[in-house]
Amino acid sequence: MTDLGPGPHAKAPRDIRDTWRRLKKNIFVSFFIDLIVIVATALVLSLLVKTFLIRSFFIPSGSMLETLQIQDRIIVNELVPDVVPIERGDVVVFKDPGNWLGTIEQPQQNFFQATGEWFLSAFGFAAPDSSQHLVKRVIGVGGDHVICCNADGKLTINGVAITEPYLGKDVEPSSVKFDVVVPKDSIWVMGDNRPNSEDSRFHQELPSKGFVDKKFIVGRAFVVSWPSAHWQWLDNYPNVFKDVPKP
Repeated sequence: MTDLGPGPHAKAPRDIRDTWRRLKKNIFVSFFIDLIVIVATALVLSLLVKTFLIRSFFIPSGSMLETLQIQDRIIVNELVPDVVPIERGDVVVFKDPGNWLGTIEQPQQNFFQATGEWFLSAFGFAAPDSSQHLVKRVIGVGGDHVICCNADGKLTINGVAITEPYLGKDVEPSSVKFDVVVPKDSIWVMGDNRPNSEDSRFHQELPSKGFVDKKFIVGRAFVVSWPSAHWQWLDNYPNVFKDVPKP
């Protein structure tokens, strides 16, 4: 049988490899290829981090003044509470646990705006659903007996009065009286701006009784990332709660 030698299809892969090697020797092409690889790797890592570790939110209201300002951007640790336990004093982000926010009107967007926002949010560069979440401070965890207020006008947790330095000057712990026991795997939350915070106190008539179940918690806010002038680590004030006994 006559050997006809390599056909045109055998030569094609070799030509492609030779062309690729020549392109890579070009400094501009090589730089462009490296840039694409770096950007793609960064985006994939950002997606993984945003999905499993941290994500960004902005503050839509003044309920956490003066700790958090309106339009501040915060970074949230999503390992809380599934991996890292939640603690009293933590500033937490959670989904609406049931009609706390009422009806939220979604802004009208065209296809390009919606696509761009989805892409940016997927990699943590935008937080379009911030207005559908709430940011409050944890006052009571599962089993805690929280009362407002004692004869000195302070909150008590499991019989121990606490002094709250994160409240503004001359701000009362609460103008609303309550006496609650926090269910297991739930939290009782209050905003630092007590006179202007629709928190657990104001939702006791709902099926949730004002408590936030663990399944609604997105994570713990641990840093204000933007604007740079507001940059700070968010303290959970362990000294405030150090004398509170276990429930």
